[in-house]
Amino acid sequence: MARSWIVPSAAALVLLMLPLGLSPYLQETVVKIAVFAIFALSLELLVGVTGLVSLGHAAFLGIGAYVTVMVSGDSGGSIAKVAPLAVLAAAAYALFVGALSLRTKGVYFIMVTLAFAQMAYFVFHDTKLAGGSDGLFLYAKPTLGALNLDTKQHLYYAVIGSLIATYALLALLMRSRFGHALAGIRVNEQRMRAAGFNTYGYKLAAFVIAGALAGLAGFLLAVKDGAVNPELLSWHESGAVLLMLILGGIGSVWGAVIGGLIVGLAESLAVPLVGAEYRAAMAFAVIIVILLVKPSGLFAKPGR
Repeated sequence: MARSWIVPSAAALVLLMLPLGLSPYLQETVVKIAVFAIFALSLELLVGVTGLVSLGHAAFLGIGAYVTVMVSGDSGGSIAKVAPLAVLAAAAYALFVGALSLRTKGVYFIMVTLAFAQMAYFVFHDTKLAGGSDGLFLYAKPTLGALNLDTKQHLYYAVIGSLIATYALLALLMRSRFGHALAGIRVNEQRMRAAGFNTYGYKLAAFVIAGALAGLAGFLLAVKDGAVNPELLSWHESGAVLLMLILGGIGSVWGAVIGGLIVGLAESLAVPLVGAEYRAAMAFAVIIVILLVKPSGLFAKPGR
């Protein structure tokens, strides 16, 4: 078990030392990729561990981002207040969505999660609640003592620290009794119920934790970009994060991080290499090549 932490620990050490030799632009690129990776890890708990394919996961990302901007106000507020509220808001909506959608299965579950995400999307897009289709700007970023997220280096370490913590949390959950129960539900839910497990409660807990982690990614994304818009809640974002898992290999926590890295690099490098008009074509070409070489993803577990 100890050996399984060697590569992640080495990767974390490299990420923490990168600012010593990176330009501000490259630091910003790493931050973007790390936020994608946190978002992908949040969905991995549902798809890879529990076997619940959701097409509405972006709703929790968007809610976390919007709450960040709305709570920050003109002064920015405290990280100790803004971040927990963003995470709790996403978790609360995940509890509501999960309580209803988990009564369905298969393609019906996928469509119900999509419907709830689109409902949240249109609330932000078609009402004056949060700026309508134009979204909102974050005029001042949250602070906590000497930690000021308006400083690029402080933001870098805050995002990388969040990524390391999220990875460690999921790795520990997968090794816990809770994680083994979720894996059992993925393999054979009926057998788990016969063994006395409250499978609905376990799945709902996983759904809420995944939503909370997506809310954390939304908080970091809002702080990084300084603005939010309804597209953060769209089905395109949900599809993109699902694609990250497929590329990295469903069922692998490390694969979720690599999937976020691939998508983040594709978005960052496409414009300077081929121009904005061919960005999507290049991204899809990369995806096709990877899946042709590794149809189950780069780090897929055997038998998945």
